[in-house]
Amino acid sequence: MIRLTWVQPEDLVGHELRQAAEDGRGTLPEVAAVAGRWHAAGGHDAPPRAGASPGPAPEALRTLAGELLDELAAIPSPLPEPSELGEIVASCPGWPASRARARQVRPEPARVRGAWWGRAAGCLLGKPVEKIPREGIRAIAEATGNWPIRGWFTAKGLPREIAERWPWNRRSAATSLAENIDGVPEDDDLNYALLALTVLERHGRDFTTEDVARTWLDALPAGRVFTAERAAYRNLLAGLEPPATAVHRNPFREWIGALIRADVYGWANPGDPATAAAWAWRDARLSHTANGIYGAMFAAAMCAQALVAGDVDEVIEAGLSVVPPGSRLADAVRQAVADAAAERDVERVADRLYARHGQLHWVHTVNNAALLAAALVHGGGDFAATVGTAVAGGWDTDSAAATAGSIAGALAGGVPERWTTRDRLASSLPGFDGVSIESLAARTLALSEGDRR
Repeated sequence: MIRLTWVQPEDLVGHELRQAAEDGRGTLPEVAAVAGRWHAAGGHDAPPRAGASPGPAPEALRTLAGELLDELAAIPSPLPEPSELGEIVASCPGWPASRARARQVRPEPARVRGAWWGRAAGCLLGKPVEKIPREGIRAIAEATGNWPIRGWFTAKGLPREIAERWPWNRRSAATSLAENIDGVPEDDDLNYALLALTVLERHGRDFTTEDVARTWLDALPAGRVFTAERAAYRNLLAGLEPPATAVHRNPFREWIGALIRADVYGWANPGDPATAAAWAWRDARLSHTANGIYGAMFAAAMCAQALVAGDVDEVIEAGLSVVPPGSRLADAVRQAVADAAAERDVERVADRLYARHGQLHWVHTVNNAALLAAALVHGGGDFAATVGTAVAGGWDTDSAAATAGSIAGALAGGVPERWTTRDRLASSLPGFDGVSIESLAARTLALSEGDRR
């Protein structure tokens, strides 16, 4: 029997109960009643990493899981974290003014190329250690003379006992270790950037969430989406429309998926974080709510500002300007920035991040956004220090480092040569496999100038 991950009802209840604990519903008696019924029937809590339980559930348990998921979905969060754009804007006292098209900044081509190469390099650096805990990443790096992390991971010289205790990411090791890198391998963190480029080239600046959904169905293989995106994809195929696609039986709606889809919306709006954030919102609402949406808006605004900014502080300020200041994400980012600014020992900064957010799933938006901000501050514009810190943090290593790399690469107007590869990007999206990074940068620059393909 096929055990499809991230969508089986019996695997979602535990995740939804954890989501309820995070968004303020956990103490409500009706949530406690649902949890009691679930556990009494033999239902399990959320697994720490897996997307499916080991075996199929009895039909009665699966039926009960569906009923309980619907009951939980009807209980609103009491937190002041809106998902509608108008409410988000109203809650942000520092929401930036949008630039008129006539005053749109023209970015330096080198910065756009730096953003693309930075995203690719950060993603590639984090791929082989994805899912490995922080202590394992350090053990591997130290054993191969790469601590602090300042270069690609390698299996050469890695003691057998460390390799066995901390095995590489099975899918990624064959294409992402220093000894076998030959171009940029396929990854969802890069597929989504290609998909956003496709949306803008097909539909222009007035694209809608429905346009994003249609592009998914046209070009995005279902097997290459995970967590919130897989739930939203399932919902689209079941006939639901946005924003219902984001909430129906989707306990992953505040995880990192929307954040990793946002960079291109920033690059197409240089110096205009407000428009970049609004575009990211249109995309994110297909699969995410609240902090899941804020993560995408935060990333897009930073990417927009990184094309014109002089330093990291300006970039992070732009990102925070589009996030509701009373949200969990804004609070986490502010604390991370303060820690990284005051403490140069990045391991101590990471300790504090784990003390505050260690209970969150490793691909949640809030903890990874905090790590992203800390990496940017700690790196201070240095590419290797920025992406190395993002990976050493040990949560969603390739995703956090991809966004950190895109911002650091844009700020610097390029990445050091040792962080580039053969100019070829693999992809599972039609028409993109083997595409060059340089051509993607040119297409993105055309979008930022208002051209259409």
